[in-house]
Parts: sequence; structure tokens; C-alpha cells
Amino acid sequence: MQPVRTIIFAKAPRPGLAKTRLIPALNAEGAANLARRMLDSTVDSALAAELGPIELRVTPAIDTPEWHGVTLPSAVAIGEQGAGDLGARLARAAEQAVARGETVLLIGTDCVEMSAALLREAAAALRRHDAVLYPTVDGGYALLGLNRYHPLLFSDIAWSTDTVAFDTTCRIARLGWSLRQGSMLHDVDEPADLRRLPAAWVSPGGVITTSV
Repeated sequence: MQPVRTIIFAKAPRPGLAKTRLIPALNAEGAANLARRMLDSTVDSALAAELGPIELRVTPAIDTPEWHGVTLPSAVAIGEQGAGDLGARLARAAEQAVARGETVLLIGTDCVEMSAALLREAAAALRRHDAVLYPTVDGGYALLGLNRYHPLLFSDIAWSTDTVAFDTTCRIARLGWSLRQGSMLHDVDEPADLRRLPAAWVSPGGVITTSV
């Protein structure tokens, strides 16, 4: 069985940088608090899944002031997302992992349903399929898992639109790869999505609580 590398893509959880579409509902500080909570939750889920190496690809670089005060587990390797659009950054990470002989799970920090069980489920699917994809209600995807790499999956995609998951599944089919599509998930990107948050994350006053 190939080693499974989980690669998490994240922005620094700083006011005005992360979760900016939620600022009208939460203000800049509240949106940053939520970004930090979702980052910590995603990292905790990846660690609990115990699938293999975990890598956090960050923007901006980890040694910039935006990341000061953010403590990350020592078991998580830190790398930069690098230049280019989201497709270029995802492609670079996927290609490097597959070149090392690894299965790769590509995830962000926006999905509140991300869990150790879901990551294990995705990894198990990759024992029988070339790719696994968990779509989101807004037309994107919360997880893309691959045993193989091809740039077609990442180039000329209209990122942040409602066709991302559909276009990606079509391209997987064009490559002749087998695909396991997972359950529909939800990202928290817009004010209307806040109802998806776990109750424990919101104080009685409606303030997003940071991780303990």
C-alpha cells in the first residue's frame, strides 16, 4: 500500500486576510477567529486520521508576520503554496507527492465536516480507485485524492465557480481513470454558511471562539 500524504492548504488566519467574505457578518477579527478555528480543526482531523505524513502549505510564507503567534503541531511539515493560481499550487503539491510514490489527499480548511473518519474513508477509496473527490454544495470540492498525477486536472479550471467539481470529474473521465465520488459536503465561505458551524464554536453572544 502506498503511503498517504495529507496536504492542507491554508491562508494565515489574520484579520483582513482570511475569510474576508465573512467580514460583513463577523467583522474582520471574527472572520480571522473562525479561520483559526477551522485551521486547527482540520489539522487535528488529519493528525487523528493517522494516515501518514501531514503537510501544511501556507500563504504567505510561515516566517512572515502574518503567522506570528500561530502555533502548529511539530508533526506537521510546513511548506509554501508558491506562485500561480490555485490550480498551479494544487498541481505542484500533487505532482511532488505522486513523484515520491505517495497517495495524496488535497484539502483546504473551509469544510466543517472534514474529519478523521472522512479522511480515512477517502484513503480507503484510493486503494481501489485512481482518484476520489468530495464535492461541495457550491460546486467546488473539499477533498481531491489521487494515486496518479496529470496537469489536466488543474489547468484552465474556473476556480471559485460552481463548475469546479464537474469540470474536474469530467477531466478524470477523459483520462480514463477510475473515480470514487464521496458525499456532498459544505464549505463555510459566505454569511449564509455560518449556520453550518458546530454550536460549540459560537458563544452565546454570537462570537466565534478560538480553539482551546
